[in-house]
Amino acid sequence: MSEDKTVRTTPAFPGRRWLLPSALVEQLDPDADGAGRRSRRTARDWFVDFACFGLAVLIGLLSVDTLDQEAHLPYGWGVADQLIGALACAAVWLRRRWPVGLAVAMVPVGLVSVTSGGAALVALFTVAVHRPFRYTAWLTGAFVLVQPVFFWLRPDPQLPYLVANLLGVLLAVTAAGWGMLARSKRQLLLSLRDRARRAETEARLRAEQAQRLAREAIAREMHDVLAHRLTLLSVHAGALEFRPDASRAEVARAAGVIRESAHEALQDLREIIGVLRADEADDGARPQPTLAALDTLVAESRRAGMEVAFVRRVTDPAAVPASVGRTAYRVVQEALTNARKHAPGAEVALSVTGAPGDGLAVSVRNAPPEGEVPAVPGSGQGLIGLTERATLAGGTLEHGPTADGGFEVRARLPWG
Repeated sequence: MSEDKTVRTTPAFPGRRWLLPSALVEQLDPDADGAGRRSRRTARDWFVDFACFGLAVLIGLLSVDTLDQEAHLPYGWGVADQLIGALACAAVWLRRRWPVGLAVAMVPVGLVSVTSGGAALVALFTVAVHRPFRYTAWLTGAFVLVQPVFFWLRPDPQLPYLVANLLGVLLAVTAAGWGMLARSKRQLLLSLRDRARRAETEARLRAEQAQRLAREAIAREMHDVLAHRLTLLSVHAGALEFRPDASRAEVARAAGVIRESAHEALQDLREIIGVLRADEADDGARPQPTLAALDTLVAESRRAGMEVAFVRRVTDPAAVPASVGRTAYRVVQEALTNARKHAPGAEVALSVTGAPGDGLAVSVRNAPPEGEVPAVPGSGQGLIGLTERATLAGGTLEHGPTADGGFEVRARLPWG
């Protein structure tokens, strides 16, 4: 339905429809004259109709001289010939409504009336313009077969029999060829217009798909941030549960982190819902974090009570591609989140090194946990998602336990 709506609301040659045939305007713009009603003739239609009528009359008048030279025919035959020719010229105005019927009627009429030759050519031309090739071929063949009979019954006094036949055949073939040329041009215009409409529809669908993918990408990014916030909530709530003897200062600090994380998680959730509900990607959405945001992430983790040793040796950090920086940030964020979940209180060593041409290496290693680890609900799909993200970025990601019982996440991303 959307595609049909888009096509119908696109104007077809605005301001220039009077230059096109009414049939072509109707096909280019179906709503031009309303559904179910016959389209009105354009200025071009009237001009062509008058031109065809004038051509039929002109050829008929030129043929009157031939009647004067046929002295062997009775006077009444000449009058009847001219009367039939006049009726044939008048019938030219019916060529748009009944093109095939008019052309078929002109075949026997041409045998008895020399002044109807112009109307016969116009009828043949009309069939070639408005009907498929098979109709044109049959009627052209009929006109060609009639020519020898006509010139045998009424030989031309000025031309030999063979020359007269060749001239008649040439006129019939020329009229049919001219009409087929006009029809092919019309079909070409319709085809080009249809292609343009399809291209516009495909471009619109691609734009909508790009917007949808952008919204999904933003939602995925915010989902990672939201998971980070909720993990902080879970970790600190679990700490309060397993340490009822904590000092008032520790309880207040944990409560502050829980309150701040809950507030930020609520804001992230609102942004996710807003992005998914929006018809277009939100241009005002906050920028996605890159490599430069690692300091803020580490500081946030330290405020939450983690011991993070951060080493960064990156040549020209500003030159790191944005996509690579985002991937590195997400790897570090997910690794720190997992460390808080599964090794609370353990020291975490974070290392980010790299240079253009060598790639970017990210390593997050945590020591083995001390004591009992609180049960934290989670999907366990974070590392799988990170592996896919790193693969899409052209890099690799490895993870697993270390020899001392800890855990390490290593990622290598292309740069340059």
